[in-house]
Parts: sequence; C-alpha cells; structure tokens
Amino acid sequence: MAQAGPVHGPRPAFEWTVRPAGPVSPALAEAARAAGLSQRATRLLAGRGISGVDDLAAHLGDPRAALHDPRLLPDAAALLARIARARAGAERVLVFGDFDADGLTGLAILVTALTSLGLDVGWHVPARDGEGHGLSLQAIDRAAAEGRSLIVTVDTGSSSVAEVAAAAARGIDVIVTDHHHLPPVLPAAVALVNPHRRDSTYPDARLAGSGVAFKVAQLLLADEPDGPPAALALADLAIIGTIADVAPIAGENRAIARLGLARLREAPRPGLAALLAAAGVAPHRVDLERIGFALAPRLNAGGRMGDVATAAHLLLATDAATAAELAARLDASNRERRDLTATILDEARAAVADLPPGPVMVTGPWPVGIIGLVAGRLAEDRAAPAVVVATGAEPWRASARGPAGSRLAAAFEACADLLERHGGHPQAAGCQFPAAVYPVLRERLLPLLAIPPDVEASPAVTGPRTLLLDLAVDASEVDYRLLHDLDPLGPIAPGDPEVLVGIRGLVVGRVRAATGGHTSLVLRRGREVLDGIAFGRDDLALSLSEGDVVDVATRLESRHFGGFESLQLEVRDVAPAGYLAGLMAVPGFEERAGAVAVAGVGG
Repeated sequence: MAQAGPVHGPRPAFEWTVRPAGPVSPALAEAARAAGLSQRATRLLAGRGISGVDDLAAHLGDPRAALHDPRLLPDAAALLARIARARAGAERVLVFGDFDADGLTGLAILVTALTSLGLDVGWHVPARDGEGHGLSLQAIDRAAAEGRSLIVTVDTGSSSVAEVAAAAARGIDVIVTDHHHLPPVLPAAVALVNPHRRDSTYPDARLAGSGVAFKVAQLLLADEPDGPPAALALADLAIIGTIADVAPIAGENRAIARLGLARLREAPRPGLAALLAAAGVAPHRVDLERIGFALAPRLNAGGRMGDVATAAHLLLATDAATAAELAARLDASNRERRDLTATILDEARAAVADLPPGPVMVTGPWPVGIIGLVAGRLAEDRAAPAVVVATGAEPWRASARGPAGSRLAAAFEACADLLERHGGHPQAAGCQFPAAVYPVLRERLLPLLAIPPDVEASPAVTGPRTLLLDLAVDASEVDYRLLHDLDPLGPIAPGDPEVLVGIRGLVVGRVRAATGGHTSLVLRRGREVLDGIAFGRDDLALSLSEGDVVDVATRLESRHFGGFESLQLEVRDVAPAGYLAGLMAVPGFEERAGAVAVAGVGG
C-alpha cells in the first residue's frame, strides 16, 4: 500500500483503490473490435474479469441466450400438469405472494401469466402484522370461501408444512414457488418449485422469488400463441424483485436484468411508469441502482406501513390515472416509513451502544414492517449479525440481517424447537415465537450467530471505507466517449462495485449544501464546467472552498434537462490535487495483477 503525495486541502474520507486494466489477448481484442468496443472499453472489461472471448460473448450477447430452459426447474412437469387440469376444469386459482417487493412483483408476474391462460385468478398478500411470512391460514380461508381449489405461492411456502396440510384437508391443492432456505421437512405440495432443492438440477439457483416466478411464467406460456414474448415482457417485474432481494446480478439474473431494464426504459407498464414518475426518475435513466433505491423501497413501503394491497394493485394496474393515484399513496407511505425508521433506529442504536462487538439482539414495541430495515442498519454499523424483535403483540416477531458469510437461516433452523415459524436466507431471515421463550432463544441464538463467517460464501470485496476505481483520467478526458466506454461494464447492482472514475485536476467553482444531507458542486476544467452532486456527503460543503484544486472519485452520468444533455458527476469522494498522480506513480503499478491502494487520510 502506498501513500499519495503531499496532502494539502480536503482530505479523502475513503481509501481509494485503482483497478489496473486486465490483460487483453489478441483473440479478445479482435472479438471486442468486432463488437464495436474501443481499446479502453476492452481493457476495462478485462479488468473486471471479462478476459476471454466466451466471457465477452456472454456479457454482451443476446440476453435471451443466457436464459435456461424452465423445464429444468424441479417439479416443472407436476406444475404444468396441475395447471392443465385447472384449465380443463375451469378451476378458480389464488396466487399468494409475500408482502415484500420480491413477492409482490412475483405475484404480479404469475397473476398476469395465469390470467392469460384463461383462468379465473384472484390474489392475496398477507398482512405483516397479522399473518407474517409463509402461506397463511387466512389465505386458505379466503380460497375456500371464494371456491378456489388451487393456491400458487410466490416467494414463500417452502416452510409452510402445516398450512399446506390444512389446505389439503379442505380440498385445496398448493403449488409452491420459492427460493428460500429449505427445512428438513418439506410441505406436501403438488409441486415445490425451488431451485435450492437438494434434488434440483436447475443450472442457476441464484434466482430471487420473482425470478422463479418469471421462469414459471416462461414454462406456462412456452407453447401458447405469442406466449414466449409475453413471458419475456415480464422481466421488468422480475428485475425489480431481484434487486430488492439483493440477489447477485450474475448468470441468469444478469440476463433478466438486461431484459428488464430494456423494458423499463422503452415501454414501462402503467404501474411502473407511475412509480418512476413519483420517484422523479425518467424512464431512460433507469438503472439497477435506481431500482434499488427508488422503486423497491416504494413498493415495500405500503406493506411496512400496514397497507399491503396498494403495491399489488399498482403493479397490476392497466390505466395511467389509477396507477398515478396508487403510486402517490405509496410515495406518501415511503416518506412516513423513512421518518419512522429513523426514530426506531436511534432507539435501537442506543440499546446496543454499550454492548461489546459481535452479534446483538434488541427488542422493542416497534412495527413489524420496520424491524428488518433497522436490523440491516445495525448489521452495517457493527459488521456483525443483528436481530431486531418486535414485542408489540404476541407472538413476538424477529428480523435478522448479517454481513456476507452469515448463516442466519441455519441459525434459526437450529432453534426451530423454540420457534413457531422461521425462514429466510444466509444474510436475511425472520421468525416468530412466544414471548416466554425469548430468554432461552437469546441464549441459544447469539452463540450461533457468533460463529465465524463462511469464508467461501463471502465474496472478495473491498472494505466498507474503500472506493474501487475502474480508471483514472485527466479532467480534459471527461467526455461522452468516456461515458460510452464505461457503459459496457453494466448493469451494476446495488452493493456491487459501481463504475467509478478518478478525475485529476478539477477546480471547485462553487460548493453549497443541498437538501437531504447532500452537497452540490460546480467543478471547472479550464473554461468548461461540470456539475456535480455528492449524495450523503454534507461534510464536503464545509471542507471545500471555491478555488480548491482537487481530484475526485465519481460516477459519470448523462443528465437531460430542458431539452439539453450534459455530463454530471455523482461524486463519492474528494482529495487534494496530486492524490491520484501519487497513486499512479507507485513503481510497478501497470504490471501488477491486483489493485494498488492509496490509504485515505480522512475519517
């Protein structure tokens, strides 16, 4: 690790690391030229691991070619047979979707697909407080009352052994579509479509719940007139759920992302067009980050604040006026959710402030819809698993979050004898239990959560105070050609290393604090100016002054306003001029295979 040259001026808050461009073989160079890529774009792709001709073809090729045959899903034949029987008998069907963005988008996918088959389809989203995760008895009661003889779950059901049995006792079949951790005892569903089954031969088990629903839609519509393109058109819903569930954007998920982004940008369905408008996002600017930070939270907000049905109605809306009204309701719920989360987070942080490092459990009379968010923030704060328990009603409900390599679902499974319900993933899980067992549960669960992370499951990522730059350029090199060369690196999911550029030698023309804890910047390069915004960096409004000469670590964007297009910098950090030059001057930098880091000197 090498220090940059003399530091004069604003100190960087992060450690900056530049990713050296990867080696480019003659075969890769030729394939890249044929694909219309510049030499710089090719080197950047190689630096991110796209180093072979086959890698490049998979990265840039038709995303439809990367979709696997849905007939490889476990129980695909049983599912098809049961749906065929339902169609032949004009049966009524209930789609049961989980209440988060992954379950909601998956519900919309299967309601749309099953309706297109001519079936009478109803839907049910469980209330967080009254029903919780998993197939609920209330949904079974509703299906029976409405004469629905088949329930199809989305993003849930793998642990619903008792509920599936209760449905069967009332003459109702259940098809489970899910992607969650599988318990030792599985429900006796007519089909259990979960790529994590031990007997599954599906090539890619990284699908989210909405991704599984998307594949089921492909399966159902494969032989229908105009069915295959109709199924592909549902990728916009699938990618929102995939991002919301923080599934990796690799393999088949990346193909779904490319298909879904194209749909969102070119022809968003009425509900999503209205949600984009409510979030202030123009369709052509949609990317995975905006899905994660603008769309998914709004879809989740209704359920978190007690209004579980609004998001489903929005996703299924067919006219713009209705969609706009529903989107406005979700936007208002999201503002309320933000305020409530901030209050509860302060209370939870105070409760664990004096505890030693490591996993924590914290309890309070908090809304069930908020505790997962609070657990996530506590896990980030402490770099360790956090369990937040809502004690407002019996039984108590808990949400857990943890860093990469955690084993949360397995830890809950080990305490199953104390729990009424449980499920989830290695890094996100939940459960409910009688209040009386809390002391015993806490005593057993915390040691399980303290087991060192699964190193094999932890991706090699930079630390939380590191910015990984794809390249460093002089201020004069920032233009649309550079933006074009960066585009093939995407799509980038929230949480993955974003495409960042280090820019040398910009002059601060203006700096001011912006609403929401941000800093607005005007940066000069000679007579030209670049507008910049530093989200969440209100400290820069105090540390920067007009006339400062700086290097910046930034994301490069194209902004459309008033009919004009211009480049904008989404600034992540600022350092004194010469900081990047000191990094690039490290002996052997160009030849080193790994990244070379320059330690930040700020906090």
